Amino acid sequence: MKKMIRLCSVLLLALALQGCLYADVRGPLDTNFDQTSLGSKTGSASLYSVLWLVSWGDAGSQAAAADGGIRVINHADSETFMVLFGLYTKVTTVVYGD
Repeated sequence: MKKMIRLCSVLLLALALQGCLYADVRGPLDTNFDQTSLGSKTGSASLYSVLWLVSWGDAGSQAAAADGGIRVINHADSETFMVLFGLYTKVTTVVYGD
């Protein structure tokens, strides 16, 4: 019986901490999906954070557009990579356009 309770406890803990040890999430920053044209150019910009104390970078759409030489943004995506409850975090904005 003790083994069963211990197993259930471990499973509940694993379920509660889902995505806390490692997460790599990507998603669109657009709501109009039926008429999206990406364009011929791509640019990205990233923001980094370490130890919840220090962060640097610019993950804005303007910085991403400048990286790709884009004048008109058609679509944007967001990518988040996180390790150990945010001990290391990287947030990237990817823009598409002409």
